[in-house]
Amino acid sequence: MAVVFGSSRGRFVSTVSAFALCAALGAHTTFAPDIQAQEIENNQTQDADDVSGLIEEVSKVAREVSAKNEEVKSLEDKLAAKEEELAGLVAKVDESTRAADEAEKLLQASQSNVDSIAQSRYRGDTLDPFIATLNAQDPTAAVERLGYLGAISRGAQRSLNSITEYSQAAESARAQAAEAVASAEKIKAELEKERDTVIADRDDLKQRQQDIEARVDALSPELREAWENQNNPLSGIDLAELGANATGAVAAALSKQGSPYDWGATGPNSFDCSGLMYWAYQQQGKSIPRTSQAQIAGGQSVSIDDLQPGDIVGYFPGVTHVGMYIGNGQIVHASTYGVPVQVVPVDSMPISGASRY
Repeated sequence: MAVVFGSSRGRFVSTVSAFALCAALGAHTTFAPDIQAQEIENNQTQDADDVSGLIEEVSKVAREVSAKNEEVKSLEDKLAAKEEELAGLVAKVDESTRAADEAEKLLQASQSNVDSIAQSRYRGDTLDPFIATLNAQDPTAAVERLGYLGAISRGAQRSLNSITEYSQAAESARAQAAEAVASAEKIKAELEKERDTVIADRDDLKQRQQDIEARVDALSPELREAWENQNNPLSGIDLAELGANATGAVAAALSKQGSPYDWGATGPNSFDCSGLMYWAYQQQGKSIPRTSQAQIAGGQSVSIDDLQPGDIVGYFPGVTHVGMYIGNGQIVHASTYGVPVQVVPVDSMPISGASRY
């Protein structure tokens, strides 16, 4: 499939040329045909070059800002995942600490039982069954004393075993808690470092966004029209004309034609490129990744020749832009600042991949 980028400039140049020619004719009713015709042609060429150069320059910066915006969103997603992981580790620390405390209580209880037996022996109380029976006043008392002393002996042994088990349990719980704490502290340090990076990226991104917005807002009406038409948008798209294709996520995305572009927005009133994809699928009860790179990487990879309505198409190196295929060689996308959600040819930008959900 041939990749075409910026093909609207030729159309815009022709428009500018015609406009300039009409203005020139209105201002001069008589002139030397050959000389002034050449001057007009030169001026038209210069004006067209200036317009084309300005659009290319602003488009380049806008793509860089969009790429940085996708990078920041990716970092935000990573931060959210790590914060969730950290919360799980903190819960593990609490659980391990409770287990250690419980084991410690049981250990102390068992130790107290053994200490009681030891004190009894220190006072001269005997646990020897033979001696105990000799001291009995009658056979019945001897049997009772044997049973009692046997129970004490077995209890002491169980207590000793319990001490070992509880001690091991307490040590294991403490080790788990210590390991979890160490992991949590490491994750926290990574989070803080990445958070600093995100803040710095946001500050840089905010300044660049403001710069590009100011330049776009300062464009003349003619240049603003060229800016909005840089990808040859199709007008008058009607859902009824798309028939069966305009269902599900496609219908949702198409319903937002004309909505303004906003960096990082996921609807419902404004969108960036990946935000429109995210919102459209969300209306169908399906959750997809939020960033352009993750959206292309997360679904089933498909070739451009096998595109179906609803497939997400990635553009530019590094997949810094996405649009949704709607059929008939067209996509709907949120392009860039100053350009509303619109339908354009699928090959109006350099394609870098496609994914199906």
